Amino acid sequence: MKPALTIRPAAPRAPTARSAFTLAEIMTAMGLFSLVVIGVVYAQLFGMRMFNITSTRLSAGDSGRKVLNRVRDDVRSGKVLYVGNGDSTHFTNITLNNLRQGNALQIHPTTDTNVFIRYYLDTTGQRLMRVASGSDQVQLVAPYLTNRIAFIAEDYAGHTLTNDQNNRVIRMELDFYQWEFPVARVGVGAYYDYYHLQTRMTRRTIE
Repeated sequence: MKPALTIRPAAPRAPTARSAFTLAEIMTAMGLFSLVVIGVVYAQLFGMRMFNITSTRLSAGDSGRKVLNRVRDDVRSGKVLYVGNGDSTHFTNITLNNLRQGNALQIHPTTDTNVFIRYYLDTTGQRLMRVASGSDQVQLVAPYLTNRIAFIAEDYAGHTLTNDQNNRVIRMELDFYQWEFPVARVGVGAYYDYYHLQTRMTRRTIE
């Protein structure tokens, strides 16, 4: 015969204390979280700033290459080249025994001096302009320029010429004072607003 099952009531458990963060722990956690958030925000701002700087430089470099390529192609296809001073309607060649440097370059595709392509610095508007004979249209090539002498005739060694030497090299220098990229800000507290372009070119066929 099985013994009778005896059920005894369980002894009441003592209430346990609930765990919680102390004030010092909460302040420490909030401080660490704030540091993480600030770090992420600064990293984002730094990334955006570097993106703008890089985009600005790439845009400026691309615009500069387009200007250099256009002038270079005209110079290479020219028959006669003159460095002097001029504007949309006049051109004056540098006189003999004076340094061949000025604000204008006149390119004659043939020996006919009535047919020409002229590049000149408009110092009033601070722009490089292009005009061709037989056309009243003046084209803007590059804006935001600060230099006044853009074209220099040199020999093969880089010395400035004082005559119209046949195998002369044309050096073009352009100093820009404003970035081309429209997103970037320029001026005090913004991005540096100056860059310099320089190239040397000559006719494709030297007689």
